[in-house]
Amino acid sequence: MNHLLDANTLIEAKNRYYGMTICPGFWHWLQLKNQTLDLASIAPVMDELAKGNDELAGWVKDNAGFFHAINDQETQQAFAQVAGLVAEQAPMMKVGAMEEFLAGADPWLIAKAMMTGATVVTHEVLNREAKRKFIIPNLCEQLNVPFLNTFELLRRLEARFVLQA
Repeated sequence: MNHLLDANTLIEAKNRYYGMTICPGFWHWLQLKNQTLDLASIAPVMDELAKGNDELAGWVKDNAGFFHAINDQETQQAFAQVAGLVAEQAPMMKVGAMEEFLAGADPWLIAKAMMTGATVVTHEVLNREAKRKFIIPNLCEQLNVPFLNTFELLRRLEARFVLQA
């Protein structure tokens, strides 16, 4: 897989730009690109999204193959590296920021990207001054993991959502 999606990319798509009834082509495109190994996500993102009671939770459950496991040894080792970096920076952050970050899917997403050479796709924005919480792009930058947002991904993969007359 070349790109790994953060939960916020799917949530924002559903809630705003590519609502499932407004733009079903986006969701079909995700499935097609997953089949060609251009993009995927990880099991912790699936678990996070499946807790909801909405269309996205249903889509996630129907597309479980879209979400890759994280229990392989390489991802586990990469997670230890991500956790180590977070622990080093924890004293400069708000109390509890480390625990909150490590309890979620984000460090696993970065670890899986490190292990596979994938680009992380997130709506979070690089902010080197962040002290309240750990931000995916900040850690990606420090770990030399590429990242971009949904719109950059769509351009990169030349997505086209065209209505047929």
